[in-house]
Amino acid sequence: MIRTIGTQTLRDYIELAPHERIAWHTPDPLVPLAGAVLDAPVIPSRNVFCVGRNYMEHALEGARAFGRELKLPDAPTFFTKASTAIAPPGGTLHLEASVSPEYDFEAELAVVIGARCKNVREDHALGVIFGYTALNDVTARDLQRRHGQWFKGKSLDESCPIGPWIVTSDEIGDPQSLELSLFVNGARKQHSNTSQMIFTVARLIAELSRGMTLLPGDVIATGTPEGVGFARTPPEFLRDGDRVEVDIEKIGRLTNTVSIE
Repeated sequence: MIRTIGTQTLRDYIELAPHERIAWHTPDPLVPLAGAVLDAPVIPSRNVFCVGRNYMEHALEGARAFGRELKLPDAPTFFTKASTAIAPPGGTLHLEASVSPEYDFEAELAVVIGARCKNVREDHALGVIFGYTALNDVTARDLQRRHGQWFKGKSLDESCPIGPWIVTSDEIGDPQSLELSLFVNGARKQHSNTSQMIFTVARLIAELSRGMTLLPGDVIATGTPEGVGFARTPPEFLRDGDRVEVDIEKIGRLTNTVSIE
């Protein structure tokens, strides 16, 4: 069962102070999950923050694919996806064949910020998190190469499905001990554990918030593990009709079908 929130949004709820959340309630009834059409659990007020090359094996496979020497950064590599790229769980991702023939998949743990904060200490960083969800950082690889940076290739419409819901931080506990996988048509393509992150969730928040205010409802995608399509031999890109599933321990499964026309 799920509870609807009428004309209010989950971001409205996240923006409340903790004591206000306790008192907040809605008269809307519980409805069966099986009969509900889910929207994206939160739409941030600005771009989705993302982290590149945050799993060692993914960094290695990328270096091999491009014939480069692996040089790990001393700090996280941040970029963003436009908020207009966000898509709901369970829906179809409408991607355009004329824009790119190289749509790739990236399973990621996403963090939802729960408090306005700045210059957050790493040892306090988990305390500003509202919850966690699953995210698929769908990427047009040819556009990523063509433009020399990641924003355009990462920000196409419907290239950022998230969900199926947000699990609050108290239910997750340690975010560095979660199994995550991605399946295409039932075949597992990615599998790792968040313990394999180069930069932990707490480190990412500390680095990102340094000199920059984070807002309630901000979404941070924490990077993807190995197994992405462009680094496979031969490369594997999404095709029309593919069913893509991101599964994260304690959160659930984000499922989308791909339509490429």
